[in-house]
Amino acid sequence: MVRHVIALDVGGTGMKAALVGDDGELLHRARRATGRERGPDAVVEAILDFAAELRAYGAEHHGAPAVAAGVAVPGIVDEERGVAAYAANLGWRDVPLRALLTRRLGIPVALGHDVRTGGLAEGRIGAGRGADRFLFVPLGTGIAGAIGIDGRVEAGAHGFAGEIGHIVVRPSGTPCPCGQMGCLERYASASAVSEAWAAACGDPDADAADCAKAVESGDPNAVRVWQEAVDALADGLVTALTLLDPRTLIIGGGLAEAGEVLFQPLRDAVRRRVTFQKLPSIVPAALGDTAGCLGAGLLAQDLLDSTDLDPTDLPEVTA
Repeated sequence: MVRHVIALDVGGTGMKAALVGDDGELLHRARRATGRERGPDAVVEAILDFAAELRAYGAEHHGAPAVAAGVAVPGIVDEERGVAAYAANLGWRDVPLRALLTRRLGIPVALGHDVRTGGLAEGRIGAGRGADRFLFVPLGTGIAGAIGIDGRVEAGAHGFAGEIGHIVVRPSGTPCPCGQMGCLERYASASAVSEAWAAACGDPDADAADCAKAVESGDPNAVRVWQEAVDALADGLVTALTLLDPRTLIIGGGLAEAGEVLFQPLRDAVRRRVTFQKLPSIVPAALGDTAGCLGAGLLAQDLLDSTDLDPTDLPEVTA
């Protein structure tokens, strides 16, 4: 019998999952579509069914079902109550996901925000390992952040901590869906760079990766678009490090895949902007798209470590 937990990372279109042993070994991996085209209720059912499949796989192949589960979801998450409060890309509101999963699986379940969960993994076992204070910033469709403090990630009083993408870096600038103008993610996310480069080069299908390649080849238009994004990102990061004083700044997401094309000018731009602040180490994320799943496994392990659960207090498994 191998003791293990279920780790499930729910994205906008797909789900990544693993069974994780006590020593952190990935015993099994799987992926499923969310089925969001069928509506939010179908997404919830897909999550419950996938989790039940994982439980059954563990029982069959590892001698016993999982002892806990960790689930990371996008949007606004009330981690304390276990409620997926809102996710625009999945269409749900106020889903008591932890209770639904606990009832379905018959084991304790931890629910976390996807970026904070990914940050938890990067901080403990990834690029921030050993750092007592870190800030994890993935640059993807938008920009979010995870504030790491002594091995945990701060959610804030209302679950909004780390929303660095909505720091205003260009007052009276581009409108943001959040209602503000000039937010960081409107200038420095992968989607923002893609949009700017597509307009600059005249190819509507061009994206941020194409822009990075053009920067490497010395294209002056690409260099301009890229530097504008880097400058905006540096402005936002200096605001964040002024407030948080992290020891390590971890940059992930699609834009970070450009490697030193991003990191060299970014380090230079941040260095030029700091005055009294201590300059943190600025490093690429180490775990890639597995961070959310690995972090979900850590949430489940933490749940076991921090509670003395009586199995008779859990609901019976219904499927």
